[in-house]
Amino acid sequence: MWVLLTLRFLAELGLLAALAWVGWHLSGSVALALPAAVLLPVLAAVVWARWVAPRARHRLRDPLRAGVELVLFFTTFVLLTRAEPHPDTVGWGLGLLLAYAVSLPARRVEV
Repeated sequence: MWVLLTLRFLAELGLLAALAWVGWHLSGSVALALPAAVLLPVLAAVVWARWVAPRARHRLRDPLRAGVELVLFFTTFVLLTRAEPHPDTVGWGLGLLLAYAVSLPARRVEV
């Protein structure tokens, strides 16, 4: 089970990194790109910490929690493919979705 938990953690970190990358590439202006590169992953981390994390004070029950996770991962995938439609970014997005999908059995583990 520790392998799935590790994969899940890496998928979550990849989600944050992808959102930072997306924020940087959504705008041609550094004045807009820098705040977006910071705010997108921070917003996702706040949502995750408040409603999804195992020790969240306001953790949602399934299926709402699963819905929030799916929205975060699929939104990141869409943003990755729209920010710069290149095979590398599509591959990165698909890799995130695959890592998340493979790690789904670890969702049931309470830490």
